[in-house]
Amino acid sequence: MLATMLYGAGDVRCEEVPEPKIIHPTDAIIRLSASCICGSDLWPYRGLNDVPGPMAMGHEYCGIVEEVGSAVTSVRPGQFVVGSFCISDNTCPNCRFGFQSSCVQREFMTGAQAPLARVPLADGTLVATPALPPDDLIPSLLAVSDVLGTGWYAADAARVREGSTVVVVGDGAVGLMGVLAAKQMGAGRIIAMSRHKTRQDLALEFGATDIVSERGEKGVALVKELTGNIGGDSVLECVGTQESMAQALQCARPGAMIGFVGVPHGVEFDGQSLFFAQVGLMGGPAPVRRFLPHLMELVLARKINPGKVFDLTLPLSDAAEGYRAMDERRAIKTLLRV
Repeated sequence: MLATMLYGAGDVRCEEVPEPKIIHPTDAIIRLSASCICGSDLWPYRGLNDVPGPMAMGHEYCGIVEEVGSAVTSVRPGQFVVGSFCISDNTCPNCRFGFQSSCVQREFMTGAQAPLARVPLADGTLVATPALPPDDLIPSLLAVSDVLGTGWYAADAARVREGSTVVVVGDGAVGLMGVLAAKQMGAGRIIAMSRHKTRQDLALEFGATDIVSERGEKGVALVKELTGNIGGDSVLECVGTQESMAQALQCARPGAMIGFVGVPHGVEFDGQSLFFAQVGLMGGPAPVRRFLPHLMELVLARKINPGKVFDLTLPLSDAAEGYRAMDERRAIKTLLRV
């Protein structure tokens, strides 16, 4: 089968690889209905993460179960399923506490930019829909598996509440999903920090009330001006750079929570500044499995449409162009049809 492989910075190839097989009795094989490229895939693509050898790409997935191992009981062949990018047993103490992304058996999904994928710990990772969904909902169900779940976690970690003022740092796909999540959680004001017109428009459609296009000190000053010189009750940091984290900290009011989900690259904290800022921090890899049933229900009931974040659709064979388009900010997020 054809699958996307990363060989090094800027070197993405779609090439023939063996079809996945059941390895453990807890595995499932799924036939993907669609796959996509994640913003975090751009870190190794840009050479900012080491690529020691050919790397099978793709960790966002949904599709039809083809085969299950002998120990799998919760899903069966023929069912449509969505899974998290973090593999979990959903039974360990961390999972039961709602942090499946820190499961004691945690693995990170790979190889999902392909027609078929092996999902370990299928019982704890996959959630089936009641029936096969219509094709137009596939992009939104795919979004649930990572980008929506991650944006939702950012809002949850930042303790977004009814009527609260929320600041979203980052206008990539996760930041836009953070806007959608904050709206669903009842935020009264959502300030999206974005410099790109198409992303600003989508942020407004998802529920943003204000757009701040400036960055750094000017951006912080505008947020403070919009909030009566106070700052946000909740701040979502959805990038992962030193600049974005500094901006998030400065936009947060005393007593605020910052939900940070951008994979950190070069982020450092100054203890003295953090001490006097009096803000809370919660983040890390999103426990998407915790949110899967609720988010899938919202999608299936057509109450949300996160699939709009995909603004470029390509066949799997053109995955390299999808990476280039996202790297050059010509696309927010690329959907790969398999």
